[in-house]
Amino acid sequence: MKLLGMELGLDLGLANPKPRNRRRKEGQRWQWPQIDWRRYSFALSGLAGVLAFVALLVIALDQPITSVSVQGRFQRVSPMDVEQAVRERVRKAGLVTVDLAGLQASIKRLPWVDQASVARVWPRGLEVRVVEQVAAARWGTNGLLNARGELFLAESRFMPPELPRLSGPAGTEGMVAQRYLAIQGRLVEGGLRIAALRLDARGAWEIDLDNGVSIRLGRRQVDERFERFVAAALALVVQRAADVAYVDMRYTNGFAVGWRGGTRVASAAAIDPDDAAEL
Repeated sequence: MKLLGMELGLDLGLANPKPRNRRRKEGQRWQWPQIDWRRYSFALSGLAGVLAFVALLVIALDQPITSVSVQGRFQRVSPMDVEQAVRERVRKAGLVTVDLAGLQASIKRLPWVDQASVARVWPRGLEVRVVEQVAAARWGTNGLLNARGELFLAESRFMPPELPRLSGPAGTEGMVAQRYLAIQGRLVEGGLRIAALRLDARGAWEIDLDNGVSIRLGRRQVDERFERFVAAALALVVQRAADVAYVDMRYTNGFAVGWRGGTRVASAAAIDPDDAAEL
């Protein structure tokens, strides 16, 4: 009987423990977090109040634009054209909601306008500042370039006659303008001025001076050839401009002079092979 009782006790002690684990899991069941709705309602109410205040402030400040002040030094740009361009863009906009960037872009599209800025003037005005383009050279027949070599007018009604005429293939405006700016100072120092600078389709450069003499630089070593002209031929061109038709710098060791009588005298042994086909 004692053995039987011990075996029975052992059987009871080794019973399946699952019911105890099930009670532990039931005690750890997930619950919804506690939310302080009152605090969040206060925060949302405060945010709504701020937004409402901002909206009312915008409405109060967004007054109709009644005055436009245009400032700048005007020679080619009409202040009336600038004011008209502004008024066309602000008819349905107030001082706060007006698109300043759009206004600025609209003004910059006007002929001869280089830079423009627009600012609000409280309570109902706009101030516009305009900087005009400065024409540095003509381009082709009717185009105008600024000092940055940008073609700002392709078909200009007014062509300043004192400006040099630059020309070249489409897309070379900047390169031609840079070369003009690089060499004009050297020629002015020597008493000469550029009337025209040409770049042809093959890449050859030629300069026309205001005294009627042409300088042929060709396609290769253009800077070196120009420096050689300044050092060796400029004085001749200044002293005998009435007799000289052109100076050809496309020689390896010197240059050739074409006289107005039709003769040509070369002070070099050979023409540059790269430019021989041009002669």
